[in-house]
Amino acid sequence: MASPTAKSLVLDLLGTLRPGSAIPIAALVEIAELFGIRGNALRVAVARLTASGRIVRDERARYRLGARALAVGRRVRSWRDLANRTRPWRGDWVGVWGTSAGRARHRHRVRALRLLGFAPLQPRLWVRPDNLTERVGAVRDDLRSLGLPADDLVAGLHELDAATDERARRLWNVAALRRGYRRSLADLDASSGRLPRLSTRDAMLESFLLGGRVIRELVLDPLLPDEICAGDERRVLVDRLRDYDRAGRLIWGALLERWDVPSLRAPVDARGDAAPIRIAG
Repeated sequence: MASPTAKSLVLDLLGTLRPGSAIPIAALVEIAELFGIRGNALRVAVARLTASGRIVRDERARYRLGARALAVGRRVRSWRDLANRTRPWRGDWVGVWGTSAGRARHRHRVRALRLLGFAPLQPRLWVRPDNLTERVGAVRDDLRSLGLPADDLVAGLHELDAATDERARRLWNVAALRRGYRRSLADLDASSGRLPRLSTRDAMLESFLLGGRVIRELVLDPLLPDEICAGDERRVLVDRLRDYDRAGRLIWGALLERWDVPSLRAPVDARGDAAPIRIAG
């Protein structure tokens, strides 16, 4: 598992704090050093993220996510509630028609759509099954908060012709999704057995990196209906990750208590320019 960059580490840490809590710069520096990131590099990343509005500094010189990153942070934290985010599917779809051009707009569009499990059916039309607990209007609001351009059209799609409906059902690589569930489940099981034998530092690093990788997988999961991809393995993975998350927070607890920071939730690995959930954007 690759180490995070200074910027992604800051966003990961702040994105997994309990709502309303913040962390001092000295604690960020100490945590960064665990990952081999120098204090100067961490401070530069904090300054740039603050200038961009992605994080904010409070009156006690402690940092939390800024408004620009809050919507993605909420989506990251939603992995625990995946079981309550879907409803039985009636065969309808939600579609998004990308009306605006421009590279930056398209990048924001793709990130928002992938966070909510959409896939491209045509060059400008993205779809997903209408099986989320949120109805079309709420999905539209979520997409807007995540960066979907305001002039993109979001609407329900009903009674697709049989050929188009069949093509839409094949947009997601179901075999790869299921392999990912099984791989992550095996990795969590193996790490759970290994953590008690590791040094505190190594256990902190492993729980952070592996927990973040699996959360990223779940945050990006399209939450397909059982008619397209059976969700049993995903539900087992979520349950297992909850247990791993509790173990990880216990491992991190002593360091965070020293800095008067409420216990972290398991982090999300936000590295990579191509990562759709990357808060740094």
